[in-house]
Amino acid sequence: MTSSPKPLAQPISITANTLKVACSQCNLRELCLPLGLNEQEMHKLDDLVGTRRRVKRGTHLYRATDPFEAIYAIRSGFFKTGVIAEDGREQVTGFQMAGEIMGMDGIGTEHHTCNAVALEDSEVCPIPFAKLEDMSREIGTLQHHFHKVMSREIVREHGVMVLLGTMRAEERLAAFLLNLSQRFSSRGYAPNEFHLRMTRDEIGSYLGLKLETVSRTFSRFQEDGLVSVQQKHVRIVDPAGLKKLMSRNC
Repeated sequence: MTSSPKPLAQPISITANTLKVACSQCNLRELCLPLGLNEQEMHKLDDLVGTRRRVKRGTHLYRATDPFEAIYAIRSGFFKTGVIAEDGREQVTGFQMAGEIMGMDGIGTEHHTCNAVALEDSEVCPIPFAKLEDMSREIGTLQHHFHKVMSREIVREHGVMVLLGTMRAEERLAAFLLNLSQRFSSRGYAPNEFHLRMTRDEIGSYLGLKLETVSRTFSRFQEDGLVSVQQKHVRIVDPAGLKKLMSRNC
């Protein structure tokens, strides 16, 4: 079972070298440590990131209609985003893990359009967006990296639209598990064995499936030898089999 990396101790005295050493061990290094920054730019970047904020399990990082002030780099933990439908039910719109960025839903309207809730005790680094924009104009490398992050989010959202619009239930769940596997792997965790922080009901909300369908599909995957499931602990036994199941939709 994977475990969240322990947060690094806050350095007492920041220099370019000590910051680079610290960032080299952090799962946010791709965003926060663009290549080619000089010492002065490193200091500016360090000053930009606000004090780390801890978010307890079950509490909001931000709510829909809150003023948009910052994006958040997830240092440790796991979140879900969602909106409340007219009938009062929650529609889950995404899951975010350590090493990812959230909060960009508010860029266009200057207000957040969804709720963000911690699924476990988490820690984020707030990055004031207005200051990030100012600094990006000065540091082209930072702007380039931020654009890459935004592009990945757009691609991911497009993938979810395809997922919900064209796939059967078993294909949706297979795609969901393979996506989690890839994201865990890219952050240095075991790709085929992980703990689901979300409930099956939340998975169903995200995938557009009923709770019973999610549970039944998990059971079918286990019977077919594709996965091994013990409560929230999942081991992908046959990733090629899941991919083959996905290819039927191509």
